[in-house]
Amino acid sequence: MSHLTGHPESGGLSCQKELFSLPDGCHYINCAYMSPLSKRVEAAGIAGVRRKVVPSRIEESDFFTEVDEARSLFARLIGAAEPARVAIIPSASYGLASVARNTSVPAGQNVVTIARQFPSNVHSWRRKCDEGGGELRVVGCPTVSASGGPHAGPGHSAAWNEALLEAIDAATAVVAVEPVHWTDGTRFDLAALGDRAREVGAAFVIDGTQTVGAEPFDFERLRPDALVCAAYKWLTGPYSIGAAYFGPRYDDGVPIEESWLTRAGSDDFSSLGEQGGEYRPGAIRYDVGETSNFVLMPMFIAGLEQLLEWGVADISAYIARLTKALFEDPRLEGLGLGGSTPETTHLFGLHLPDDVDPTVIRARLCEDEVFVSVRGRAVRVSPHVYNDMSDMDALASALTAASSVPSSCLSR
Repeated sequence: MSHLTGHPESGGLSCQKELFSLPDGCHYINCAYMSPLSKRVEAAGIAGVRRKVVPSRIEESDFFTEVDEARSLFARLIGAAEPARVAIIPSASYGLASVARNTSVPAGQNVVTIARQFPSNVHSWRRKCDEGGGELRVVGCPTVSASGGPHAGPGHSAAWNEALLEAIDAATAVVAVEPVHWTDGTRFDLAALGDRAREVGAAFVIDGTQTVGAEPFDFERLRPDALVCAAYKWLTGPYSIGAAYFGPRYDDGVPIEESWLTRAGSDDFSSLGEQGGEYRPGAIRYDVGETSNFVLMPMFIAGLEQLLEWGVADISAYIARLTKALFEDPRLEGLGLGGSTPETTHLFGLHLPDDVDPTVIRARLCEDEVFVSVRGRAVRVSPHVYNDMSDMDALASALTAASSVPSSCLSR
């Protein structure tokens, strides 16, 4: 019998499980790892494969129209006014490497980033600092142990944000952050960090992969210089595609590769050999080569269209109702995991006692067809609109059962 109360289907967006092909009895609460493809996105991919089977069906204009549609959809999703400032990328690391390549970090300057941040937004900056003599300032949370153990108290988010703000100074060239920590959902104050970055003239660079599409992005308030997002998580798209916004700071940059598609006049196939060196406007120069991928691009578009139809605010509200109900479950309270709803409701970590191995807990959950992730010491849970109360109930039940096993067995 379910211990959960509340009805996330009452008002606003209802459960969308019927639009996906998740099998009965599978409690997939792991969108931060990878979203399942909706039937709509799957169908778009199959249609793309079939179109490529007979290439005569692909017109010259098809190399551009779908790509520009994807730019417009992503711009709408994040609230950016200029679709031409959106580049199509194969991965977050590719987009961030493009940003780093075109950001100056000379000796004596520094890049401020977050401890244990997802590596895509760290490695490029480490190389940049190593090559130019700059300093990479990796800022940890003052209330977290050196081993990266559980947070010491409820004020860890505020303490971490304060430490980040204090690390930004007149010598800071880049502030490279994510909206929430990918391991446990710790929320960072992007508004304050962006304001501080602009105060000192630093580039404000955001990896939005674990947030954009799951909750509204206040573009006008945050004003990033660059925002990079992979598609395979909260944008509900396929792997190996994504989008990145590049602001005016990067208008004259040098891309990683020189694609013919990014050049002015590339839509005139009869005169491709006569192209000059001028790029198409905005951030299109940063597109990955073969942008027009006739399988991935339709899938990407289908996912973005679906998100816009659902409405990101309604997606966020639906997920928040699920998470709230989970944390009100007395079984979580009994495990020391319940209480107030976490500050990030679409991605949060359940921090287990020190004598419990979270990887063993995860394995036990998998036996009950409950799928989550382990990141550091946290069991990371990330629901979406294909989840409902039965998934939250299954998670609480499985956690209770797994935690009842003697600790000597769990940590073995």
